Amino acid sequence: MPELPEVEKAARRLARVALGKTIASARAIHPSLKRKFSPSQSRAVKGKRIESIERRGKHQLLRLDNGDTLVVHFRMNGDWEFGNTSDPLDKFARAVIELTDGTRVSLVDRRALSAITLDKKGSSSLPRLGREASDSSLDADYLSDVLKRKKIAIKPALMDQSVVAGLGNIYAAEALWEAEMDPRTSAARVERAKLEKLVTAIRLVLSPKRRRPGRYTDTRGVERFAVYDREGMICRRCGGTIERIVQAGRSTYFCSSCQL
Repeated sequence: MPELPEVEKAARRLARVALGKTIASARAIHPSLKRKFSPSQSRAVKGKRIESIERRGKHQLLRLDNGDTLVVHFRMNGDWEFGNTSDPLDKFARAVIELTDGTRVSLVDRRALSAITLDKKGSSSLPRLGREASDSSLDADYLSDVLKRKKIAIKPALMDQSVVAGLGNIYAAEALWEAEMDPRTSAARVERAKLEKLVTAIRLVLSPKRRRPGRYTDTRGVERFAVYDREGMICRRCGGTIERIVQAGRSTYFCSSCQL
């Protein structure tokens, strides 16, 4: 799933081609997206200018000049594809936004799990989100407060978007490796010193200086992860073996030799 760095990069790419431009038409193509973005909503955005494009957690918010907001979530496989209205439509295009200058923005998704919705002015369909994983206000005090009520392990707790917005399965595993923390540790019992180390680790794994954003399936970036999808491989820190377990229905990769 695209996480904070990938969604941030996608939002910036979108802004370069769509910011300040006017929507000529917008429509959902796949039935699963039509349930959230109806023909009447498609008509409502026609002629509206895209005033700003923001990221909140894993959501992209296209603010329109009438106060409405198009909310896009890539889910597991979504991404933007840019072209012209005269170009052939990608077979995996699930929704399209065409601009009056002839630009076409396609929401492509092989699995059709992504979503696009229209929030009317003054309303929001966003779930409850915690502090951004990249925000300077994310600190040990904040984590201590929100985690003390969690009766689950630290790894799935970090993936809870109401705890940390934007952090998902991949970067949660990477941050715990950097912090030398066992992902099975009870979230409510993590000591403050460990939380301080975890905050530093989260910032580190999200830093483009440390790791360029990209899909985990991108073979060009296969070496950018320390533990994710490396089951059975050697730990780069201690020489132990990377293991895989399942937590909350998701794979967790870690080194039991040095993540204590």
